Amino acid sequence: MTHCNKFQHTFTSIKNKKIELNFAAGAVSSDGGAMLLREADLKLGLTSGICEQLVDSRQVGKIKHDTLSMLRQRVYGIALGYEDLNDHDNLRKCSNFQTTLSKESALASSPTLCRFEQNADREMAVIIQKAIVETFVKSFKQPPKRLTLDFDATEDITHGEQQMSFFNGFYGNYCFLPLYVFCEHKLLVSYLRPSNEDGAKHCWAILALLVKRFRQEWPEVKITFRADSGFCRHNMLGWCEKNNVKYIVGIPGNANLLKTFGPVVKVAQQTFCTNAKQEKVKLFSKFHYQAKSWKAERIIIAKVEVTKLGINQRFVVTNLKSKAKKIYNDVYCKRGDMENRIKEQKLGLRSDRTSATNWWSNNLRLLCASLAYILIDYIREKCLKGTALAKAYVGTIRLRLFKIGAIILKNTRRVQLMLSSVYPDKELFLAVAKKLIE
Repeated sequence: MTHCNKFQHTFTSIKNKKIELNFAAGAVSSDGGAMLLREADLKLGLTSGICEQLVDSRQVGKIKHDTLSMLRQRVYGIALGYEDLNDHDNLRKCSNFQTTLSKESALASSPTLCRFEQNADREMAVIIQKAIVETFVKSFKQPPKRLTLDFDATEDITHGEQQMSFFNGFYGNYCFLPLYVFCEHKLLVSYLRPSNEDGAKHCWAILALLVKRFRQEWPEVKITFRADSGFCRHNMLGWCEKNNVKYIVGIPGNANLLKTFGPVVKVAQQTFCTNAKQEKVKLFSKFHYQAKSWKAERIIIAKVEVTKLGINQRFVVTNLKSKAKKIYNDVYCKRGDMENRIKEQKLGLRSDRTSATNWWSNNLRLLCASLAYILIDYIREKCLKGTALAKAYVGTIRLRLFKIGAIILKNTRRVQLMLSSVYPDKELFLAVAKKLIE
């Protein structure tokens, strides 16, 4: 008997032809490229390695969804743009997403995933953080000669009654203040913190742990600590000097620094005023300076920039030995790229969707976004080098490689993913898939 599908809506016709739609096409997915995430995860052993260390305290006979499948469901979901738990009420029924998670039945519902998050604790956070660092270490086939560790904090606005949510005067909001550590584009640490404390709190301990682990693996590696003026702390700089760690950190301007740098500023102003075209003038200076809390002098790199808009002065404290301009332009200014990495976390992966009441649940959400970033970044680094997407934003990679229309056919012997025949990046997708399964 023929089954007639009732069309639920009719659009404006084209040349007397009706345009009708319904939702009766069957197993069709808009995430046909999700399998790339699965292959990247299997290649890295990321989520499986984490879950091997986690203890599941639930009664074995009553478990339908194991920890590994729920962790993957959250991480893959975030990577695909489904950051909210209620997204999984429908996503759990998607044949393509089930296949991506190596399942053949409905996945965990949003209440089940909520209970998974509610069971998060400090031990789980430590295990995931260690796995992130170990993934970074394993990414090097040869010992690196030098590593530059970028530290920065960002605002994570809170709404409602989240634990440890406080008002921060600098940002003018109730928020968290997560700390991120990157080495170039590779994520090392994502650490949720309350916002009512010093923005540099725990940074010293995190830096010490990272240096210890890296030198354990690579004894000869040269390490540089780089950060803005919010991380300029005497004890941290002193620790770097004692432990042969280079540093380049912004330092807030004060009366003494401005006085010392004053003659150079005057030269820059005069040069700008005598320039008929009034082109930008930028000058650098290098001198020694000792703050009241410092036990000895340190090197200061100062920059002044004079434009039509006025004077812009910046100061950096460092123990690097080179010319002032080279240190500032070639080393310190590259710190700005970390801002793009944080934007990928917040805008591309919604790492700031920390709306759970429980503190450790929000910490897990932040870490799941970090794991999603690591999977996408692995694809970007290993499979997209030399292509138009080599430096693409995570949202662009998601749109171009994951969001593909696909029909899913299943039988007892195989699962077939039939992707759109007019997909514009077909050759690129096949090249990426080949590299992941080699």
